[in-house]
Amino acid sequence: MKFTLAQLKKDAFNKPFHFSGEVDVSELETMNNDIRKIGFVQVDGTCNRQGDQFFFKFTIIGEMILPCARTLVDVSYPFKIEAEEIFSSSPYSNEEDDAEIHPIHGEVLDLMPYIKENILLEVPFRVFSDEVDSADVLQKGNDWEVLSEIPKEVKIDPRFKKLESLFKDTEKEK
Repeated sequence: MKFTLAQLKKDAFNKPFHFSGEVDVSELETMNNDIRKIGFVQVDGTCNRQGDQFFFKFTIIGEMILPCARTLVDVSYPFKIEAEEIFSSSPYSNEEDDAEIHPIHGEVLDLMPYIKENILLEVPFRVFSDEVDSADVLQKGNDWEVLSEIPKEVKIDPRFKKLESLFKDTEKEK
């Protein structure tokens, strides 16, 4: 989503400028994060202008596929993000003083980096699948095996079978 400064100054003069559209953020899949799949997201918002500053308030709605924290199967994670960003076209704005105000370099404001940044900030630490099928879950791998808490039937060595009768007598005495 790109806007020219002339368009913003004209459309956001004395009234909010509304914008809406679908944007492709599939580039997030290639970054070093847990997002396995994400496509188009819906962005709706408004822009208000005060002098050289532009106040963007927008909502990002979409769905991403993340790995389950237990089983690594794909989990669909819908999201709705409310974001606010402030931009300044003033050549005198100082980035060090105003960390929350983003400078506009040139005549075009590109909202895409801020949309992607807000999506990355909302990726949950872990998600769990509700529909885990035991066939999808790995039970054994190279040098590892999943152990259950259910006790397995203990097989007694036939050489110690005779000693088993001694334990049964002590249990009856208790």
